[in-house]
Amino acid sequence: MSAPVFVAGTGIISAIGNNVAECLDALESERAGMGQMHHFDSAHRQRLPVAEVKLSNEELSTLAGLPKTKSRTALLSMVAAKEALADAGIENLVSLRTGFISANSVGGMDKTEKFFTEFLPDNNKGRLRDVINHECGSVTELVADALGIKDYITTISTACSSSANSIFFGARLIKNNMLDVVVAGGTDSLTKFTLNGFNTLMILDEKFCQPFDENRRGLNLGEGAGYIVLVSEKVAASLKKKPVVKLSGYHNANDAYHQTASSPDGTGSFLAMTGALKKSGLQPEAIDYINLHGTGTQNNDIAEGTAIKRLFSSPYPKMSSTKTFTGHTLGASGGIEAVFSVLSLQQGIVYPNLRLETPMKDLPFNVETKFSKNIEVKHVLSNSFGFGGNCSSLIFSKA
Repeated sequence: MSAPVFVAGTGIISAIGNNVAECLDALESERAGMGQMHHFDSAHRQRLPVAEVKLSNEELSTLAGLPKTKSRTALLSMVAAKEALADAGIENLVSLRTGFISANSVGGMDKTEKFFTEFLPDNNKGRLRDVINHECGSVTELVADALGIKDYITTISTACSSSANSIFFGARLIKNNMLDVVVAGGTDSLTKFTLNGFNTLMILDEKFCQPFDENRRGLNLGEGAGYIVLVSEKVAASLKKKPVVKLSGYHNANDAYHQTASSPDGTGSFLAMTGALKKSGLQPEAIDYINLHGTGTQNNDIAEGTAIKRLFSSPYPKMSSTKTFTGHTLGASGGIEAVFSVLSLQQGIVYPNLRLETPMKDLPFNVETKFSKNIEVKHVLSNSFGFGGNCSSLIFSKA
């Protein structure tokens, strides 16, 4: 059995809060983050609700300690990564081999879109500084530099499984004694390109989304960032605040069924969950809570549900989609939901699947509809499934 990898810190910013405490309060109060667009400008402002972080770029800049000229994606990343490192409380970080593995899918596209809005009508207008950090890797490098992390920096962009992949890649680097500490997760901001793209696919809900409901209509896009600080067993033993959660299992699978749809029988989902369980050495009945990918689209929910029906049996684990709170944050979703999974273990809580009215008739289980606390949670499975059939599952366990 290889050495364990522990979770020493968490950090998050999303539509329901600017830090872990605010997000936890919103989850317990069953307060969703969807609403009309305020900071994000779109022709669909009046029609499509989004789960938008409630701070302007100027406010995010102050919180992040980065110039407001940086992309919103980078500002969100910095806020959450700083909180995660502060929560970990690693006093001798500069003496340790530290990595920053961050996921995103839009890069600095928010700035690029602004540039071309001004540049196309008049080629003498538009600021080039708005396009130089367009690509996904630039966001990671900007934040790594600001955090002072230099030993290992990389970006993962595998659609909606990106953050989950960054987390288990970080764990593998620690297990193979290449790094001591990894800040892993992801970030994404709302952009016109992604909103218009998902709208073209006809999978956006004009109301607040209802994952795992028989009458679900689609997803709500969101934005945010979520990171966890992974540490080796040796580093964990040196910390004043001893980690109580470890990453016990992980797996990535690709069913390559379709460019944007999951296989109807949930092949990729099933393989990801099965592989994570095998890695952890756990049986399906050991899982206490599943943080569903649960986007609210017709295709995703039946594919994921079918895979769960195939792998698990009655009594089924408690399960819910926290995207009913945060919306679908794309490349950031696996990081945000990893934070929620860790909190579930730390505090003995399970989150509700908001707005459920009619359970899916083809599934033999129901999702949770109320916030639960003071319950025993030993193992949490978190699913992140992306376009192209890129499916990843993480298992977090009490240490």
